[in-house]
Amino acid sequence: MNRQTQAPQGSPAPEPPARRSWRGWRLLAGLLFAVLILVVGARLALSWLDPFGERTVDRSGPVLLRSIQNLSRFEAATGNFQVVVDLEKDAAFLPDAIKGTRTLFVGAGNVDAYVDFGALAKDAITVSPDRTSVTVRLPHAQLEKPNLDNKRSYVFAQQRGLLDRVSDFLSSSPQNQQELYVLAEKKIAEAAASSDLRARADENTRSMLEGMLRTLGFTDVVIQYSSEP
Repeated sequence: MNRQTQAPQGSPAPEPPARRSWRGWRLLAGLLFAVLILVVGARLALSWLDPFGERTVDRSGPVLLRSIQNLSRFEAATGNFQVVVDLEKDAAFLPDAIKGTRTLFVGAGNVDAYVDFGALAKDAITVSPDRTSVTVRLPHAQLEKPNLDNKRSYVFAQQRGLLDRVSDFLSSSPQNQQELYVLAEKKIAEAAASSDLRARADENTRSMLEGMLRTLGFTDVVIQYSSEP
């Protein structure tokens, strides 16, 4: 004989498992929603504390390849230079506190010295009949344009008169630093020309060619440079 167990009168009936599971998911969803509200509120509060905060958006277009040029030069030496540019501009009849600027700019960059093999004449290389000796006639090394390093070039100090400060404040394009960079490049180029950078490049080129030609079987290698340095 089958008997059915009945709950005592007055006590609540147990919830089905499906209903308990649904209540658990609702509780979890409520907690996640509360956390989301807290995060959004915190970000809004931070933005209100700094209403003038700036953000950087890069909207630059893609880089375009304009041309490719084949190189026939040997980079033989590199010189590392640094110069302090002291540029001062004064007004004719006004004191410096009213009109005038003085800027100290640190310019740092490299100058490459190279030998152009593409300019060699047809008779620049002479090989002996027994192929044991070779003579190579080269032009002297040349200097490349100075390459300033933007990360190591900066304005160290600057003094400006009252009118210059007002002009920069009202101008939509304040005075840039292009003149300082041009002057620094000029001074570095002059320093490189008066240094032994080209002589070092000539010697490095000589050593490179002698080693390469001896590995090709030449026992007597002569490297000659043109008379003009």
